[in-house]
Amino acid sequence: MAELPSFIAFTGLDNPAQIGDLRALSARYPIEWGVLVDDAQTEKPLFPDAEKRKAFVTAGGLRLAAHVCGEQARRIANEPDSVDVELFGYSRVQVNHSFTGSSAAHIENTVYFGRKIGVRSMLQFSKETPSDSRLDWLFDVSFGTGVAPTAWPTLAKNGPFVGFSGGIGPDTVKDVLKAIDAPQGVQYWIDMESRIRTDGYLDLNKCEAVCRAVYG
Repeated sequence: MAELPSFIAFTGLDNPAQIGDLRALSARYPIEWGVLVDDAQTEKPLFPDAEKRKAFVTAGGLRLAAHVCGEQARRIANEPDSVDVELFGYSRVQVNHSFTGSSAAHIENTVYFGRKIGVRSMLQFSKETPSDSRLDWLFDVSFGTGVAPTAWPTLAKNGPFVGFSGGIGPDTVKDVLKAIDAPQGVQYWIDMESRIRTDGYLDLNKCEAVCRAVYG
């Protein structure tokens, strides 16, 4: 039997009024909630403003990851000492600085930044699984569009902590887990965004349906 994911990452918190329900679902299932951070895009539901982000961070009872996009992500990857975004209260920081991958310098800067602020850092990849275990890696060919990959990379028993995204939702998650076919004892996570939303907003009923499909 394939290994189940260590946790499910639901990306795109948008409404602090849901905090009580977020806590309740987190108490039942292993969940990481992703918060997209880009103050140039806060007119979109996916990108909560600083006040909403603070509400999620200070609520307690939620495991949170910041998915930093836009200018601040580019700064982390290229000039990490120039970053001026507030990231207190997150357990991990994903740096969405490029659709084309990360250079050796980008990786070094991202590792440095995560250590500087005391969180685990993450980068994306779309081809071969990187070997660098100083940070976590998300396999992503979708970038929030809901597009599923044609194949999933193989998990190595002694490799870095890897996540999988792309086309995952309530109706597809079981098939995705079969396709990933994780070996027993290998830790990984799954991440989703577009297929857990209704009319552009996070739908907790869909999140719960994913959790039930995965963990029962």
